[in-house]
Amino acid sequence: MARGELRIYLGAAPGVGKTYAMLEEAHRRAERGTDVVVALVETHGRKHTAAMLADLEILPRRSMVYRGVTMQEMDLDAILARKPELAVVDEYAHTNVPDSRHTKRWEDVQELLDAGISVLTTVNVQHLESLNDVVTQITGIEQRETVPDAVVRAAEQVELVDMTPEALRRRMAHGNIYQPEKIDAALGNYFRTGNLTALRELALLWLADKVEDQLEKYRADHGINQTWETRERIVVALTGGPEGSTLIRRAARIAARDKGSDLLAVHVTRNDGLAGADPAELARQRVLVESLGGTYHQVVGADVPRALLDFAQAVNATQIVLGASSRGKLAQLFAAGVGVTTTALSGPIDVHLVTHERAGQGRRRARLPAALSRSRRIAGFITVLAGLPLLTALLKLGPSLTLTNDILLFLAGVVGVALIGGLGPALLAAVAGSLLLNYYFTPPIGRFTIAETDNLLALAIFVVVALAVSWVVDTAARKTRQAAQASADAQTLATVAGGVLRGERPLIALLDRLRETFALDSVTLLDGDTVAAQVGHPECTRQSEADMAVKVDDQVSVLLKGRTLEASDRRIVEAFAAQAALALRQERLAAEAAAAKPLAEADKMRTALLAAVSHDLRTPLSSAKAAVAGLLSDEVDFDPDDQRELLETADESLDRLDKLVANLLDMSRLQAGALGVTAIDVGAEEVIPRALDDLGADGRGVRLVLPDELPAVHTDPGLLERVLVNLAGNALRYSPPDRPPVITASRHGDTLELRVIDHGPGIPRDRWDDVFLPFQRLGDRDNHTGVGLGLALSRGLTEAMGGTLTPEETPGGGLTMILALPVGATA
Repeated sequence: MARGELRIYLGAAPGVGKTYAMLEEAHRRAERGTDVVVALVETHGRKHTAAMLADLEILPRRSMVYRGVTMQEMDLDAILARKPELAVVDEYAHTNVPDSRHTKRWEDVQELLDAGISVLTTVNVQHLESLNDVVTQITGIEQRETVPDAVVRAAEQVELVDMTPEALRRRMAHGNIYQPEKIDAALGNYFRTGNLTALRELALLWLADKVEDQLEKYRADHGINQTWETRERIVVALTGGPEGSTLIRRAARIAARDKGSDLLAVHVTRNDGLAGADPAELARQRVLVESLGGTYHQVVGADVPRALLDFAQAVNATQIVLGASSRGKLAQLFAAGVGVTTTALSGPIDVHLVTHERAGQGRRRARLPAALSRSRRIAGFITVLAGLPLLTALLKLGPSLTLTNDILLFLAGVVGVALIGGLGPALLAAVAGSLLLNYYFTPPIGRFTIAETDNLLALAIFVVVALAVSWVVDTAARKTRQAAQASADAQTLATVAGGVLRGERPLIALLDRLRETFALDSVTLLDGDTVAAQVGHPECTRQSEADMAVKVDDQVSVLLKGRTLEASDRRIVEAFAAQAALALRQERLAAEAAAAKPLAEADKMRTALLAAVSHDLRTPLSSAKAAVAGLLSDEVDFDPDDQRELLETADESLDRLDKLVANLLDMSRLQAGALGVTAIDVGAEEVIPRALDDLGADGRGVRLVLPDELPAVHTDPGLLERVLVNLAGNALRYSPPDRPPVITASRHGDTLELRVIDHGPGIPRDRWDDVFLPFQRLGDRDNHTGVGLGLALSRGLTEAMGGTLTPEETPGGGLTMILALPVGATA
């Protein structure tokens, strides 16, 4: 029996229409003659979704009692007994009532598929297991019902049902998703524009990964190895030489031509485990690649062109960037080189050979280290000088042997010398041995001549074999020593990486690890002539005082004090130095950012203060002066009612002036760093009523919609009250009488959001920035009311308390001000 097929409608957010789309597909299948039943669909009271159930066969649900409560669940046995061709099952991630056959609905669906029944189902992106924690961070709401990603990815078809955040919020405001009493709370919490945008991007990225998996599976199933240019992927090959930076920048420019292109840098390491590239140079180039938005990779292979192409084909690369060969013309005559070979084998992958300043100049090979120690080499020479004469004497004085046996014994002696002293003594032994064999054992004896051709050939073979064996033994010893050095270097670098990652101060951790690794007294990082960081004693502040200096670039260098290191250790030290220079730059960028923040805040305060002095002080003073001048005038005879009205005007203006002066003083103190911002943990439900009381009778027109339990916020209660008075006053000024302002509150992670919502004329989105300019009254019906500092002061005070103040469009018209404050430690 064939297994049924699974089609999943993936919703970017609740309400985008995934159930509706699923039912549309069910109708299409039914019209084509497919036997379709609705096993379970949740309409959530949405009339358009409910209307789609018409003309479809709906199976009854099964009633289950749990803890005295009757619940309705999908009847799995009824579906299996009915055995339709296609079953419609909503809410794939649903958790079944305890004591059901399966814990999760997706497990019910798996049983239906095993029975040969195809299934249409739905799931939202927030229910995917891999994205559950991310969605919780974004929305502040934990999703308890999840489905494993592997189960969703295994579906034959996954269709994304998407909608722009603005359109979805309009659907919400029109009552097409939730009941009217839930709309305001939903718009202010889960259905915020930022949340919906983030969820939409998560869904697109997740689905893109599935599409990529499907493409790779299709290519593998059909044995397709050639590149499919679904998008540009540029691979830049690095040798570890200084030309790598040029290649990386060229590849980055190529990648920048097409939006969405990938940049990948790869270094091919020889599979013999020996270090051939400069680790310091590779470390610098890795930093450069990652700073340009690319990724760094390292692969192992004996054949560099083949390993490079294998990597490029594995990542579906479309272009490869290589440096022009650094070898000289003579060397290129004997071997084609990596660039030419890669181009010949690349197939559909484009290869760019980029010239650089070292192209064609020949490789600057480092001097190879001696295979054996100096004492071993001296022992080898002594063995040659003493051993070969002794062997000659023994052969002359002992029993007479054939020339073949004499040659074999001398060859054994050469091999022994090679094992003891390496190539140099072995070469001397081969030459000396051939001369001794010629003079003492090859006829005519006692002369450096050879009478017979066979003897000449035997001596020639002896010399060739002796030289070959000497070279092999020396090469093996050198490779062994290099492998041991490479292993030690790798272990050192791995230890460095682990230590730095675990440290709170990467720069100090790097320098300290360098000092410990090479048993140094002190390590100093110089930036120009300035000591940027130092560990150990005694201090070393100039290159003349150092035992070794490693230059990273024109400015940064590392000074080592304590002992002189071997040349073979310098590459590891350079790798340390490159990482230390990077850590120094990161620390300085962080310090500069921290220093710039208070300066920017002070500049904001200074601007608001100057504007307040020039504008809002004059308004209440003018009103009070006019009222007092009228009372003092002898030209007009005011009756008691007029006099009282003038006095009330003067009193009101002086009250406004008093509040304004208090605010200005607080702002000046804040600018000077002397404002008494006393942040404590306080309940928002305590501060909001006091702010409304300050508004007098008008404050009673503001509607509060607060949850029963709110976390405390860490803020200054007095400043928060002032901000709320201003925001609520503005909302009252703009709201129509039949739709009063609303204040709501909700928690999102470590932040509590207070939303002051008005349903007035609103402000165009392109004017939102103007709202926070000092003393802007956009569309104000009454330009003579309000304290005068406006939203600029409110935002300044909010930021001083560690919060933010941002506008948002109110669905249906109006403006919502979102006051976000950090949740207190006691929450």
